[in-house]
Amino acid sequence: MKIEIENIKEVLVAGSYISDEDIKNAEALVKAGGVTFIDALLRNGVVNNDIVGQAIAESYKVPYSDLNSAAITPDQVRKIPEEAAKKLRVVLFTEDEKELTVTTDNPTTAGLEGEIEKIFPGKKIKITYSLAEDIESMFIHYEKPLDTRFSKIIEESERVAPEILEEIFDDAITYKASDIHFEPQAVTVLIRFRVDGVLHEAGRLPKEYYENVLNRIKVKSALRIDEHYAAQDGSLHYEHKGIAVDMRTSIIPIVEGEKVVLRVLGSYVQGLTFNDLGLTQQNQDLLREASEKPFGMILVVGPTGSGKTTTLYSLLKMLNTPDTNITTIEDPVEYKVQGLNQIQVNLATGLTFVRGLRSVVRQDPDIILVGEIRDLETAEISVNAALTGHLLLSTFHANDAATAVPRLLDMGIEPFLLSSTMNIIIAQRLVRKICDHCKHSVVKNPSDFDTPQLKGVAKYLPGKDITLYEGKKCEACGFTGYKGRTSIYEVIRVTPTLQELLVKRPSAQEIWIQARKEGAKSVFEDGIEKVKSGLTTIEELVRIAPPPDLILREDDVKDKVTTSKSVSKAVKKNKK
Repeated sequence: MKIEIENIKEVLVAGSYISDEDIKNAEALVKAGGVTFIDALLRNGVVNNDIVGQAIAESYKVPYSDLNSAAITPDQVRKIPEEAAKKLRVVLFTEDEKELTVTTDNPTTAGLEGEIEKIFPGKKIKITYSLAEDIESMFIHYEKPLDTRFSKIIEESERVAPEILEEIFDDAITYKASDIHFEPQAVTVLIRFRVDGVLHEAGRLPKEYYENVLNRIKVKSALRIDEHYAAQDGSLHYEHKGIAVDMRTSIIPIVEGEKVVLRVLGSYVQGLTFNDLGLTQQNQDLLREASEKPFGMILVVGPTGSGKTTTLYSLLKMLNTPDTNITTIEDPVEYKVQGLNQIQVNLATGLTFVRGLRSVVRQDPDIILVGEIRDLETAEISVNAALTGHLLLSTFHANDAATAVPRLLDMGIEPFLLSSTMNIIIAQRLVRKICDHCKHSVVKNPSDFDTPQLKGVAKYLPGKDITLYEGKKCEACGFTGYKGRTSIYEVIRVTPTLQELLVKRPSAQEIWIQARKEGAKSVFEDGIEKVKSGLTTIEELVRIAPPPDLILREDDVKDKVTTSKSVSKAVKKNKK
């Protein structure tokens, strides 16, 4: 299928989606190599997948069908025989007694309408366009369960390991899994996918075939196949059916063998914007303001898998212009982006965060991204880089934004240096979104929150009859009630008042009290707003970010300040 790029440009310009400047920037990325014009627009954050889909559909002069927002069931997909569907690249979108709509990624396929009429005689046929990756994702409904496919491969194939891995990888990509787990047990190897933050069993592999699969993973990840008793880390690249994905490999020895976890590094980040991440307009403005400063530090904190790197890369996309020099040093490089100078940490050659960062600073880039601040030396070089004319972005492990400062001070960073360099601290978590296909409203009373799991929630949702939302658990969301994830944030902007406080080595609570006075909201409070707006459920929010034991409202802050002053006066009086 050949898409006329000039036609798409005309459509996007006519719809005011892109400007001449956007076209120039995208063409510069294309000229640099490795990306298409559409990929360049996505990477620059100018358009998203839906806008691209609509533009391509208009260039074909057919409507656009968004398969991601439609409740397409397996039975509906299978109404078109598998052979015909894959040959014609077509999916049944809607159907009633008189007509039906099919969607394809190539509406110009010769004989398409005639072939569909043979399958559905007597019905009026309407043809629409959908993105190729969305069409491909619908074909999963023709597949038999993984266990059945494993049995067939074992019976019929001579090359068992490659074909088994292909089936696992294809399913993981289709279901948008973030992790693939291989867990050896007594007789079988359990294979699980983490989808939207929750693990689901995908299949079981007879254990006698696991060694070959394990060795193939090791070879593709450039790891030692003769090492069975030490942890190993690496990465692999997978390409199949036009899909290219990078994965991060982690292998650890357990009692029953070697457990493998593959972190799928999704290319979807190329199309993400701040709105997609779940940042409120106020937090977007704060982050943009911090990123426009010529130097200083932007720190994102949270546990592993909370989306910290994705947030920073979405910010880098906005900052990545032809006149800006951006260098990253990461372990590993999770997202490869055209226009960035990306350095992979390599312990075997002595290229550590510290050594790499020292060399990077000597080259004087405008913006530096440090994958993670792990030790004092990395922290010191990062702070000094932020102090000497560089904008530095990094991640850090801390429970919340206020806790990050005492942790850095405990590592040995001087308070006055931290006060001079820190622009903004962001804490984040990921929560599952309610499935759009089965979302419905429910009326809750305070008594509904009187459970051990929801203890302390009622004070955040005052009132007698509160309208919230939840999923009915349909086929589209795998009967979970959730589909996709969004972030909840806690943002502390380091104001002059907070800078003065940082010099005094404050506790996390003192920092939070001052941040609250200046308008900061906790991760839980940001989540409560998303609960009220129908993005997620209160149960999901409490699972990820329980309510704090102490609610520091404005009155609480005043009380604490008053109490602190009273204590100080009493101490002085006693000394006299």
